[in-house]
Amino acid sequence: MPSSPCPGGELAVARWGKGRASVLAAHGITASSLSWRAVARHLEATSTTLWATDLRGRGASASVGGPFGLARHAHDLLAVADHLALDRVVLAGHSLGAFVAVLAAAARPGVVDRVVLVDGGLPLPLPVEGVDPDALLDVTLGPAIERLGRTFPSVAAYEAFWRQHPAFTQNWNDDVEAYVRYDLAEAPDGVRSRVVADAVRADGRDLLLGHEPIGRALKAIGCPVRLLRAPRGLFDQPPGLQPDELVARWAPHIADFTDDVVDDTNHYSILMGGRGAATVADALAPTP
Repeated sequence: MPSSPCPGGELAVARWGKGRASVLAAHGITASSLSWRAVARHLEATSTTLWATDLRGRGASASVGGPFGLARHAHDLLAVADHLALDRVVLAGHSLGAFVAVLAAAARPGVVDRVVLVDGGLPLPLPVEGVDPDALLDVTLGPAIERLGRTFPSVAAYEAFWRQHPAFTQNWNDDVEAYVRYDLAEAPDGVRSRVVADAVRADGRDLLLGHEPIGRALKAIGCPVRLLRAPRGLFDQPPGLQPDELVARWAPHIADFTDDVVDDTNHYSILMGGRGAATVADALAPTP
């Protein structure tokens, strides 16, 4: 896996394809570059190269420390583009990565052709006044964040943990399995996630409390922005994380904005399931 220098170390960067068009993708808050594997397979027939970074504190970039936060990840993403000499790029982001893509696109308009946001990117009107952000993260992310403090006796036990997650019980496939296995590191008494909990909490607090800079960035983006959103959330329950009322609130403030609901998907399967990955790939493929 290639790497890209950054303050504090080197970020791992996955690459799929060898096409002339470049897509640079950012993953979710407890995820990794492997969350884009299914999308990459659907892009194989197009003239596209998909680059997906392991954000600091995740995957093969787990050893890269802070500071964390959305602005730091956006800077890192643009540094990857510079290192890879990507003169023009489509920026893509899922979940937390969508917010990172928004900030990066606003910061470097001359580099970004289009932005594709996958179930994220529009600031959520969460009731954070007087609420402990860490407690809110525990409630919102549930098993995804709870696993970070656990050691599992085997790879099979870790897979079983994910297989029973409501978002995956009907959506398990080879891409999800590869994503789950990539997340693992050996521990003295078993295996555990490579994701650094402090990174997740720092990024989560920044996301919950950073509505204003995200909003300013959305309004500043001049290139086309396309949002693909799932009708169901983290636990396969309605509504999704980017509901109709949120889209209606922000759509008038984004210069060139389109919005599509990807039917029969949840927050995870919109990226790693068959229907979702194919739709995201179509949105990323070069325009005729």
